Amino acid sequence: MSNEALFSIKDLTKHFSVKKSGFFNNTKGQVKAVDGISLDIAQGETVGIVGESGCGKTTAGRTFLKLIQPTSGQIFYKGEEITNFSPGQMRPLRAEMQIIFQDPYSALNPRQTIGKIISAPFEIQGVTPTGGVKGEVQRLMERVGLNPEHFNRYPHEFSGGQRQRIGIARAIALKPKFVVADEPVSALDVSIQAQVINLLEDLKREDDITIVFIAHDLSVVQHISDRVVVMYLGKIMEISDSNNLYSTPRHPYTKALLSAVPQADPRLEKTRERIILTGDLPSPMNPPSGCVFSTRCWKAQDICHATAPALLQVGASTVACHFPE
Repeated sequence: MSNEALFSIKDLTKHFSVKKSGFFNNTKGQVKAVDGISLDIAQGETVGIVGESGCGKTTAGRTFLKLIQPTSGQIFYKGEEITNFSPGQMRPLRAEMQIIFQDPYSALNPRQTIGKIISAPFEIQGVTPTGGVKGEVQRLMERVGLNPEHFNRYPHEFSGGQRQRIGIARAIALKPKFVVADEPVSALDVSIQAQVINLLEDLKREDDITIVFIAHDLSVVQHISDRVVVMYLGKIMEISDSNNLYSTPRHPYTKALLSAVPQADPRLEKTRERIILTGDLPSPMNPPSGCVFSTRCWKAQDICHATAPALLQVGASTVACHFPE
């Protein structure tokens, strides 16, 4: 793996305006979905992004690819800033930057055959693969574990796991370098999840793909990720090597998340100490002052409510906390 970052973001924010109901439709406030995050991702690395629902994971992933235009901050790909690229400038980069969507049922056009869906990237980019489009699509189908003879079938004829494989085949059609996998297994049965995860790992190894893997299931993220980013209310709480994060969590929020993961060993499960966070997730329209986790943190002191902590190195982790573990 190269030490030079393939993809970087600096102070990235994405705020959504909320309109008041009524005739004048004035702005009511701003939802701070992503609020000033910075991250470097190396070639061939898999970075997991975890956190509660509503913490900004999906918005971050889509903003990385400029499917959503950032409010402020910078996005770099291969050392070039692409933050203000127009759709026309982004078009050639789309071949190298792809997304796997969360819901395999709504991500596929029900009126198109599987062959048409998977061949769409070739048509859009004006690429004619060696051996023709149909032959390449059938090769992709076989590669992701689908029957190439089902080329002319429609999405409703496939199971959820098979539909997700169709989405993966479409995403890798143009041999991308950077893929955002937005909770690709959360809508699937547990028995199918492992198959899809193993498929992604095989593709990463064979094609040296760089992956951002977004999920709320920490055990899945541990299995596939080299590094893990923990987000809360639009901000990064902790960044760490996968093994280190799970063995030595530094941020109280990370520790609370990990305490909720069930243990496979019944004896360990009986002695597992759960950390129950009090209160509800604050509104992203009106996040707490200081540390955004301070209203639910058992270690919070006056400085936590007054001053937002910077991301600093603590052991092998980077942590945004005044009183790390």
